[in-house]
Amino acid sequence: MTVAVICGGVGAARLLRGMVGAVPNTELIAIANVGDDLELHGLRISPDLDTIVYTLAEAVSGERGWGLEGESWQAMEMLSHYGGADWFSLGDRDLGTHLFRTQRLADGASLATVTAEIATAWGLQFRLLPVTNDRLRTMVTTVAEGEISFQEYFVRRQHDVAVTSVRFDGAAAARPAEGVLEALGAASQIVIAPSNPAVSIDPVLSVPGVRDVLAQRRDVVVGVSPIVGGKALKGPADRLMAELGREASAVGVARWYQDVIGTLVIDSVDADLADAVRQLGVRPVVTDTIMSKYGVTESLTETVLTLQSPTTDPKRGTGMD
Repeated sequence: MTVAVICGGVGAARLLRGMVGAVPNTELIAIANVGDDLELHGLRISPDLDTIVYTLAEAVSGERGWGLEGESWQAMEMLSHYGGADWFSLGDRDLGTHLFRTQRLADGASLATVTAEIATAWGLQFRLLPVTNDRLRTMVTTVAEGEISFQEYFVRRQHDVAVTSVRFDGAAAARPAEGVLEALGAASQIVIAPSNPAVSIDPVLSVPGVRDVLAQRRDVVVGVSPIVGGKALKGPADRLMAELGREASAVGVARWYQDVIGTLVIDSVDADLADAVRQLGVRPVVTDTIMSKYGVTESLTETVLTLQSPTTDPKRGTGMD
């Protein structure tokens, strides 16, 4: 069984950690968001791609959930000493990744090629693809400042400003990276990881052709809700959904993905929302989804991997048609 996972950052990386233990590497493909990417200090930085690599290589900072464990920060300290832009922290070892990526892109390699080289250098064997090699940037319109980049919103402002809209600059002209549409078209199962719908998953779906394939193959697409009990487990997904006029709940997630998913996995605390999800034409499956709890990553992976079609009964969970 080939599994394609549409990914943002931290939540997706945690789910992929379970997937690599259950799916042969040759049959697992992760398709990642690049709307968070930025150019800073002359470097090309791909936060979601790097979070996935570092997490799966068991090198990610356990405290932060991003960056590398055991980092030093001397480059940032020197940058601050000069009065430079230090709002986006880059550890000394992490800088090496961005230096390598920037040089290889300047040499003419595609982002997909460079990503594969970085993953291989960390000993990872599953396939990790950026959704596009082309420039794609998530832009956020705020009440007070107008439109700013995603990283300015998320990191510099600590996502503590009200948002009125989100758009994906470059999406209309972007082309899917080599292998993306082929993987989505051939996968036995497509999984939308528990990432922020507005700024982690929608940038992926905005690349021409991606949403169309998911809509055509909706019966084999399984989403995992990033909203539990009306709250995001990490980041501003709940607040952002509300600011954009959406319901911040598992039902709101089902409505967001209604045209592209056949099944939505929701947390046990949201069991009472299963009927409302079903009324949207989406099959609900209820199980534990908080992967910071012991054993949940493995059990959630097992549940997700049993959901190849609406007629398949999962080994775990309730709320089935």
